[in-house]
Amino acid sequence: MKKFLLCLLCVLPMHAGATVLYRVQTTSMPVDAVEKNDTFASRHRFYVGGMYDLSFWQNDSRIPGKTTSGFDAVAGFRLNDTFRIEADYMNTRAKWEDFALKTNSIFVNALVDARIDNVYRFFYKQKLVPYVGAGFGMTWVDGDNTAVDKDTVASMAALAGIAVELGEYFALDLGYRYVYMFKPHVEVLQDLRPRAHQLRIGARVNF
Repeated sequence: MKKFLLCLLCVLPMHAGATVLYRVQTTSMPVDAVEKNDTFASRHRFYVGGMYDLSFWQNDSRIPGKTTSGFDAVAGFRLNDTFRIEADYMNTRAKWEDFALKTNSIFVNALVDARIDNVYRFFYKQKLVPYVGAGFGMTWVDGDNTAVDKDTVASMAALAGIAVELGEYFALDLGYRYVYMFKPHVEVLQDLRPRAHQLRIGARVNF
């Protein structure tokens, strides 16, 4: 009887220790899961924004281009903290010495944010977020007192910039974009391929 009681006393602490360890492990797992899912993209999947563009126009001919201004409106979705896609509407006026074109473009942009997930979660706030991206879309061209043979052309864009995040919901966007439009066949210059270097400034609102 004494031996049985001694064995029972030895087994009980081991069983209690195992139970405590199991409870600690099971209660800590949901906390880890929450931390992994607590990213900027999980809190703010969608965003909208507006941009002011300053465009420096060029083409394949020797006709010098002018500097014009325009605007963008964007609506985007974050796949995660690094990748996002956005629909981009651009309204601007391409101008050269003797003629000008009114353009309305729609791009689908794919962008990569330099937001390092682990560092971001450790420091919790990342104020400066560089980004690069590319876009493809269509441009509707309207000649300003100039006949246009082809009023819808394909367009491409390359983007780079930096976002200055002013809290969870607002970001200031400073960027550069190169825009290339395929031949719109303008009456005064048949081999015209408008392209521009654009400086951009705007803001985004996160949801």
